[in-house]
Amino acid sequence: MYTYMIIELIAWIIGLVAIALIIFKFGFFSWLNKKRKKLSLVTWVALGTLVFAIFLGTYAAHPNPLSFALPPFMQSKAPGGLAPSIPIPTALKFLLNSGDFEKVDDIGADPNAVPAPITRTESTTVEFDLTAKEVIGEVIDGVQFNYWTYNGTAPGPMLRVREGDDVIVNLTNDKSSLHEHNIDFHAVTGPGGGAAVTKVQPGETKSFKWKAINPGLYVYHCATANISTHNAHGQYGMIMVDPVEGLPEVDKEFYVMQGELYTAGGLGKKGLTVFDSQGLIDGQPTYVTFNGKVEDAPRMTAKVGDKIRMYVGNGGVNLISSFHVIGEIFDNVYPEAAIGSEPHHNVQTTAVLPGGASIVEFTVDVPGDYTLVDHALARMNKGAWAVLRVEGEQNPEIFQTL
Repeated sequence: MYTYMIIELIAWIIGLVAIALIIFKFGFFSWLNKKRKKLSLVTWVALGTLVFAIFLGTYAAHPNPLSFALPPFMQSKAPGGLAPSIPIPTALKFLLNSGDFEKVDDIGADPNAVPAPITRTESTTVEFDLTAKEVIGEVIDGVQFNYWTYNGTAPGPMLRVREGDDVIVNLTNDKSSLHEHNIDFHAVTGPGGGAAVTKVQPGETKSFKWKAINPGLYVYHCATANISTHNAHGQYGMIMVDPVEGLPEVDKEFYVMQGELYTAGGLGKKGLTVFDSQGLIDGQPTYVTFNGKVEDAPRMTAKVGDKIRMYVGNGGVNLISSFHVIGEIFDNVYPEAAIGSEPHHNVQTTAVLPGGASIVEFTVDVPGDYTLVDHALARMNKGAWAVLRVEGEQNPEIFQTL
């Protein structure tokens, strides 16, 4: 177990001796004999020894690949695996094929696109068609990223079924994709949540069937190696399994998922940015977003008096979200989106775990703009915010300017 340490120490000793010899030769002897034009044998030996020391030190310090700690079946099969930077073959392949990627004008999933509550009283079979597609989308004005999506948005569409339903999922990998994809539903009881039977190559379709046994709000995501890489490209979404008795009626429902983007070059770098694997490993996202991109205008609206329900998820892959709406208190919170237990009342901020979810409810009594945040507030600088715009009459009994 001491081998690499010993080699590293030897490299340091040899290297320092070589440097000392070079300094001595070029310093002392060149001062004595300025007319000397050829390097002596000692100098050549010293230079060679220095090169050898650098080689030894590099060998001794060279780590295992970044995916070495993963189970073998979860290691990436992509060229270079999970590398600190894009390997040259992968970069060339991407550039040669980037013209085939769809350019999506609005990559962020619409928070208003919530399927209607299920009112039927009988179970049935529900079928969903999902397409894994690699596209180019805009994180914020002037900054583009290669998103990996379901149905062309990040997050993918919100799905909804009823407890007891049989669910058929047809997953297609778009022919323009460069990578294999699959899908893992946290609501599924079965191998990999479906991931084990939905590995699809570009242009391929696979299907599976499962029963929605447990009510609640669940994340789905790609579970192809390297899993964290796929999720950090935006490949996640949520499915709501309504309880048999349904949820209490509300006026407005919204779909909100926090996610992380890791891009090389730092915050705000213009143009098409490449994926930063080292940032992913270090847990330092460049951007933290609600619904895939940095918001530039409010997309959620309500009226004074509306009872709001938000389905909140966290696509991860590293950060716990401290979800908070500035200027509101949650009347009800279903912690970790658990259906069946008593909800919490009068909650200011709720934790949403990576790969987890929460359901929050509140009534808007005063008009204005209400900012959704991850209350680890430094993340607002990276894009972790969105706005709920409430219109209507002022309510001076609750709030007024003096």
